[in-house]
Amino acid sequence: MAWSSLSAPELLFSICCIHLFIYYFFRYFVSSKHKQPTVPVCWPVVGMMPAVIFNIQDLHAWATGILHVTGCNFFFSGGWLPGMKFFGTCDPLNIQHIFTSNFKNYPKGEEFLDIFDILGDGIFNSDGDVWRTQRVKMQQLITHSCFRAYVAKSSRDNVEKALLPFLAHAAKQGHAIDLQDVYLRFTFNITTKLVFGVDPNALSIGLPTVPFARAMDDAMASVLFRHAMPVIIWKLLQKLNMGTEKKLANARKVIDRFVEETIEKRRAEKKETKQIEYLPDLLSSYIDGSETGKVDKFLRDTTVNLMLGGRDGAGVGLSWFFWLLMQNPHVEGKILDELKSVPKSFTSDGMVIFNPEELTKLVYLHAALSEALRLYPPVPFEHKGVVKDDMLPSGFLATPGVKILISTYSMARMEGVWGKDCSEFKPERWISDNGKLKYEPSYKFLSFNTGPRACLGKNMAFTEMKAAAAAVVYNFYFEVVEGHVITPKISIILQMKNGLMVKVKQRNVIM
Repeated sequence: MAWSSLSAPELLFSICCIHLFIYYFFRYFVSSKHKQPTVPVCWPVVGMMPAVIFNIQDLHAWATGILHVTGCNFFFSGGWLPGMKFFGTCDPLNIQHIFTSNFKNYPKGEEFLDIFDILGDGIFNSDGDVWRTQRVKMQQLITHSCFRAYVAKSSRDNVEKALLPFLAHAAKQGHAIDLQDVYLRFTFNITTKLVFGVDPNALSIGLPTVPFARAMDDAMASVLFRHAMPVIIWKLLQKLNMGTEKKLANARKVIDRFVEETIEKRRAEKKETKQIEYLPDLLSSYIDGSETGKVDKFLRDTTVNLMLGGRDGAGVGLSWFFWLLMQNPHVEGKILDELKSVPKSFTSDGMVIFNPEELTKLVYLHAALSEALRLYPPVPFEHKGVVKDDMLPSGFLATPGVKILISTYSMARMEGVWGKDCSEFKPERWISDNGKLKYEPSYKFLSFNTGPRACLGKNMAFTEMKAAAAAVVYNFYFEVVEGHVITPKISIILQMKNGLMVKVKQRNVIM
């Protein structure tokens, strides 16, 4: 029977059967021969797709092994499958070239926009003049002294009124908690306040359900699978509303509903008070004078992009940071020693908090956070398109139709980039001989991107992380629940697959 005569469900079923056959063939007859990372076999018709299918649940480590064997650069072919030609790299010289030297030749591209359609035409997706206009506006808002003060105040308030009380309650109860969930709720509170001007109280004692946050997690996990499968398959799943595409569609409904309700609430406040333009949250700065009842697409796309960048970067960074501290108590001890010299304030419950402005002076705390972000970058890989033929420094000829994938996760684990101790959690690598912070080029430390698209929220993220890290380290310590497995989640955002289950212990306050 000809493929063209099959109905959509029949075609999908046939494709799934083929992939299952390939999976089991690879699992039982191929993988056993290769215990060490090797270049995947390029099979007829399907290319290297069998290797992807077999390793999808350990994708970041698998890609790192291949890039280690191939010297930081590898071309992946999906055979006859359309849109499945990738060039993977974690070579700093390639990255500098792609992100800076020949920036215009490597846009996000139409395919990126298609894959990340849930982000609309926001700053993460857009290219050219649209991106440039949004970036200029965003830079003006985020770097304004009033907004920076708002970030510091929101961070301190959430530490004092939400994070510390929740951890104190958990310590008294003696129950295990998911520390990753706690930090994602903490940064969700702050980000919602900064973007929309409202505090969702996601970190109250009862840990209320946060549909928007869960929907964003579902969406980012589903988007990764769009990268790993041919366009024809995920488009078909989208049309049939099945699998990861069904989850993505449901997530989008939740996200859009939250944004629509929040924007309309702010519009109503503006109509009533006529003073919304003086409020420091980002939405207030974007809302125009219209009184339309229909949500403006620009506002929707802009706020969703801001929520994604603000919540996940700092929340994921804090989660991995505290897990690394639990594995390296000597680092925690050095942070505590450094905090002894910082002026302190006390909550009504006798816990210590710090002013974010005072924490900017701390070298070791900044170094430890940077080291955690190096090893576990919140966005583990970047995706670029190619406009025209271009020879990369590594010698690969990038051509239109080839996707460029930059693995920030793998780069941290390359001896040629970070030295033989690259896999160690070592804050000292960020400190110079004179005790000051050491500069590392952004094309080598990609957690905040590099070049013209470098992250505008870097200082904001560090403000939030330092406020939380300093107060929590000073007042509490944690023990990982015995037997709990820590492994990266396969998603666009590098969360922990099983969360971070810990027991909370209250520390005797150090005066």
